[in-house]
Amino acid sequence: MTRHGQLAVRRPTDVPLDSLVRLVRSYEENITGVATCTREDILRETGRPACAENSWCLTGPGDEVLAWAAMTPRGDTLDAALTAVPGRHGESAARTLLCLLLDRADELSAERGRPYAITVGGVLHGDSVVPSVLKEAGFVRSAALGRYDIDLTVPMVPPLLPDGGVVRQAGPADEDTLHMLHLRSLSTGPKTEEPSAFRTGLRRLRESGGVMSLLEVSGRPVGYALAQTAAEEGRVLDIAVAPAFRGLGIGIALLTAALAELRELGAVRALVTLDSGDLNDHEALGHVLSVQGARIVTRFRRTDTD
Repeated sequence: MTRHGQLAVRRPTDVPLDSLVRLVRSYEENITGVATCTREDILRETGRPACAENSWCLTGPGDEVLAWAAMTPRGDTLDAALTAVPGRHGESAARTLLCLLLDRADELSAERGRPYAITVGGVLHGDSVVPSVLKEAGFVRSAALGRYDIDLTVPMVPPLLPDGGVVRQAGPADEDTLHMLHLRSLSTGPKTEEPSAFRTGLRRLRESGGVMSLLEVSGRPVGYALAQTAAEEGRVLDIAVAPAFRGLGIGIALLTAALAELRELGAVRALVTLDSGDLNDHEALGHVLSVQGARIVTRFRRTDTD
């Protein structure tokens, strides 16, 4: 633990889980007016194998978490997140944790013998702290995602499948197929290149009763959707479509199929993140889904780690 007056740098495992949940929910409410983070979301993030060595919190009086940073190696990229709530310590907290991220990136690059690219994702549009701190450190905006809140109490239109298309539940024998689709997908999200890490994530999802839908056309796997639910709230975690089948409605078919599964599991709402950061896209989704809200989430990238 490193202390600066009443502030201290600590590992996430050394702070109460509820304090991390409050931090993220406060961040969301401060910017969008609505909090969507759950305990399950935080447990999923802190449960990643790399979290122990590559994650830090800055705590204040009463051990309340003021900021949180985490980083996961994915192939040639270090995929990071940085959350700080605006206020008295907002910018200094973000700078402190960003320095720890960059120092850790230097250590990993030295071990590897060449630099990593670094991305910082999950930054909400309207954040007045993190983007400016990232830009000071040489980061540039690289991608924008749309995050949508879907009302599942409203009956949905059945998925419109292409000729010869079938959606089925993926099983253990499909893990390599899902990983291949994951790597080939043109989505802007981070990729898990290590097969064993990808399989571990699938098995945890399966053991928790999550949704793993695979879409095949004439027996050929062309896309998948992963989702899970906690209590009455669902999450669509990942959607991947083979490049040759983009633009054919595969993605929306997988999305509606996954949401229908979440509805059957008892979820009344679901959060969905899609590649497009254009909030006007909710009008297109509104033809088949009941979209209650939308927000933009930005990813920043830095390739020069010197």
